[in-house]
Amino acid sequence: MGFLATPEFWVAAAFIGFVALVIYMKAPGMVARALDERADAIRSELEGAQRLREEAQAMLADYQRRQRDAEREATDIVTLAKEEAESFAAEARAKLEESLARRTKMAEEKIAQAEAQAMKDVRAAAADAAIAAATALLADEVKGDKAAGLIDDGIKQLKGKLN
Repeated sequence: MGFLATPEFWVAAAFIGFVALVIYMKAPGMVARALDERADAIRSELEGAQRLREEAQAMLADYQRRQRDAEREATDIVTLAKEEAESFAAEARAKLEESLARRTKMAEEKIAQAEAQAMKDVRAAAADAAIAAATALLADEVKGDKAAGLIDDGIKQLKGKLN
């Protein structure tokens, strides 16, 4: 029994006792179960992370599509605004040209009316001067009833010719 006195025996006995106790307490099962639970938790976290990654990628693709659509819509709006601005500018130019043509025509008509009125005024003034001169000449040379008849006839003829 000399081997009972050696420290190696007691270390081996303690080790065997410890292993027997661990097996009796079902520690390997608990460790395996804990590791399995930890593996399941990690697996579920990985699956959740994968699912979140896929959702994030889907959201990113959706936002990129929306951004492209928004950019396309903005481009369409800008193009439409430019077309409308060009249309308004062309319409404004046409209206301006029409207004200028109308005003030019009205000014020309007023000028023509003023010329016609001036011609009438000049003719009237010339006729009045001629009548006054004829009246003065005839009054000096012709006297009496004959003079009055001649003056009246001359005035009637002259007015008829001028108008």
